[in-house]
Amino acid sequence: MAVKTGDADTAVAAGSERFSASLVANQFEDEVHKLEALEENPYISFDKEFLRWMLSDGASAFLLSNKPNNDGPSLKIEWMEGISYADDMESCMYCGAEKQEDGTLKSYLEFTHEELNEKSVMSIKQDVKLLSPNIVPLGGRPLPELFERRGLNPDDITWYCPHMSSNFFKDKIYEEHLKLGHHIPYEKWFVNLSYVGNVGAASVYFMVDELLNSGKLKKGDKIFLLVPESSRFSYMYALLTAV
Repeated sequence: MAVKTGDADTAVAAGSERFSASLVANQFEDEVHKLEALEENPYISFDKEFLRWMLSDGASAFLLSNKPNNDGPSLKIEWMEGISYADDMESCMYCGAEKQEDGTLKSYLEFTHEELNEKSVMSIKQDVKLLSPNIVPLGGRPLPELFERRGLNPDDITWYCPHMSSNFFKDKIYEEHLKLGHHIPYEKWFVNLSYVGNVGAASVYFMVDELLNSGKLKKGDKIFLLVPESSRFSYMYALLTAV
């Protein structure tokens, strides 16, 4: 924003995560898997155990400037938009609290030391009852209006970089686009989750950086970014152009 308004010529934007310290084995000694329930509803694994195995540490940053890079490829930010459903959705991902039946969060400050361990209050968790039916559809809800207002046709997208916490969601995202009439074939998808991991806020940086330096980009290529955040169901969208 500082660069766009002219308040600064350059700026740095960064994303980083360091979850490993809270996901070590001794934090999970009391966990018991209900395999039968897990087979009936795979989303159950996203409650806590999934986060242990699927969140990665890492950090990345972008240099933003009011002019293209003279020494290599650059990406122009055409636009960025975000939306949050925190006004009508309960918290889905949380830490240092226990979710109550009415959807509110009870702070760790209100538990005894024994309860903190017994209930794994300090562990990061997701409410799978909310995650399952909402994470993908809510991300797709703004797209028809957004595409129309921005004059963006899905056919104009050269590369699609959606951040996913797990490949479990890949087909679900694809099918949601089809429902919206936005067919983005898998050949246009550029994701590196399988070998980079889910590095949360840094993940989109890693995707864009790898694509930028892959040799695949041609001048004028359009890159569409989709970054969901399940804590309060917020979503960011952006369009970049290779220059």
